[in-house]
Amino acid sequence: MLRSHRILQFAAVSALSVVLLSCGSAHTSDEYFVLVSTNLQLPYWKTAGTGFSNAAAQYKGVRSDFVGPQNYDPKAERDALDEAVQKKATGILISVADPAALKDSINKAVAAGIPVITIDSDAPSSKRLFFIGTNNYQAGFTGGQRLAKELKGKGNVVVFTMPDQQNLQDRLRGYRDAVAKSPDIKITRVVDIQGDPRIAFDTTTQIVGKERDKVDAFVCLEAQSGKEVAGVLNSYHVAGKTVIAMDTDQETLDWIQKGVIAATISQKPYTMAYVGMQMLDDLYHHKPAALDKDWSIDNYSPIPSFVDTGSDLIDKSNVESFIQAGKNLATPK
Repeated sequence: MLRSHRILQFAAVSALSVVLLSCGSAHTSDEYFVLVSTNLQLPYWKTAGTGFSNAAAQYKGVRSDFVGPQNYDPKAERDALDEAVQKKATGILISVADPAALKDSINKAVAAGIPVITIDSDAPSSKRLFFIGTNNYQAGFTGGQRLAKELKGKGNVVVFTMPDQQNLQDRLRGYRDAVAKSPDIKITRVVDIQGDPRIAFDTTTQIVGKERDKVDAFVCLEAQSGKEVAGVLNSYHVAGKTVIAMDTDQETLDWIQKGVIAATISQKPYTMAYVGMQMLDDLYHHKPAALDKDWSIDNYSPIPSFVDTGSDLIDKSNVESFIQAGKNLATPK
């Protein structure tokens, strides 16, 4: 059933892409699209930037920018969004580090007539048009099921997250629901890494030194902490701890191959940004009647409420094929 659902998701996105590519007027340099990232240095966002620029390149004459802070900094991200509005962007794609910090700026962009679509992390109370990304609750639930299996229904868990982000809130909710049937699994600590992987490193080091026997598993809800946890456990020769990571940068995949990380949840940042760029272009050429309307409650809406780009669990059983698929994609045809 899950496989069929994913096939339908892929078919829907593929069909949508064909429609978007085939419609619209001639493109000009008046079209200026911007992707605003939460952290330009992360491999995850570099992948998204590639998807965005590759989609923009299909439209001759169109200008595009990939902007944002060099580290986790919601205020700097807000400044980058405001600057895109000042430069009169015709469409903005943004991953929201902090919905409260960015809500007003998103609303101002929409009020200025600029379509705003969120990707990866949402701001549902803002006037953004819709969200493209992972079903984060389901991603967390999948991770939680694997966690329960690894722990055999019993153990204490430390979670690394950034609690202001809506996507990470949804993932943690999924984990909690997945382990609810295993009352002997306890989430004993939730750590805010504040966008700084050193916090994950330092916390894990402290746990290994003073609380080793009190922690059985580490759950990492974002991309940076999994490899930090794995590195500490490996350095101190600590075995028997379960690590569930998030995303698929090469270092995380290496730790899966070495058996230190049990599994990670893969997302599709390239697809999020690629499809997002196409949909922004379509919105420019076929503007809806109103940008600030709540289209989610309209049964005849011309736009979706949510585009699910999918996720998968990567572990030792499929990590090699996952890596090879990435190499094949990168190889010029």
